[in-house]
Amino acid sequence: MMIHINGLRHGILDIPSLLIPAGYIAVIGPNGSGKTTLLRLLAGMEEPFQGSVTIGGQRAGSLTVGWVHEFPGRNALFSRVRDEIASPLQFRHLACEKILEKVEEISGRIGISSLLDREPESLSGGEQVLVALATAMVSDPEILVLDEWDSHVDVHTAAVLQEHLLHTGVRWKVQCTQDMDLASSADLVISLSGGRVLACGTPQEVFSAHSGSCWYPPSWRWREWNSSLTG
Repeated sequence: MMIHINGLRHGILDIPSLLIPAGYIAVIGPNGSGKTTLLRLLAGMEEPFQGSVTIGGQRAGSLTVGWVHEFPGRNALFSRVRDEIASPLQFRHLACEKILEKVEEISGRIGISSLLDREPESLSGGEQVLVALATAMVSDPEILVLDEWDSHVDVHTAAVLQEHLLHTGVRWKVQCTQDMDLASSADLVISLSGGRVLACGTPQEVFSAHSGSCWYPPSWRWREWNSSLTG
């Protein structure tokens, strides 16, 4: 199953054709390049002005989507973390027993069981992102969309979140990021500039053209420098 973008014109975006296979996808590019707009289209939160975005032949938005915002603390709806995580299931009118079971399961898997009775606004930035991830994943989404969640967390929390992303069973994990080391662990990298796709391929294929720029993963540069010293 593929995400198929065809003849897309929407805001700044101009993408004639793009196929996105299932897996972990990183979307990179400068501010204003259309990254968040692309994520919103993939999530079905916006309808394209022209062209189409389909997922396995279905209109984007027809599948279950989990979304992690750049500033998750601003989007909390409830006064307890437990209720915040449960909210997607409550809106679907699931049985209370099933909701409690799912909340306990996902919070345990992500390691935030101790936060369930806390108020969302009392959490650190990293904890808020973890709660947002649990909220996005509690309904077993087919697409998980993350809009620069890594911009406001420490290195340790970013590593924990990245580990969850790499091992979750969600079919599509689409992450917008400015961290090239995180992007380098993706299955597919989409590089945007001015609303157009500059490159789309494996991290090696995309970043090989950026070895002298700020878009080259720092860990790759360090590894090559260290190799030149020891080799």
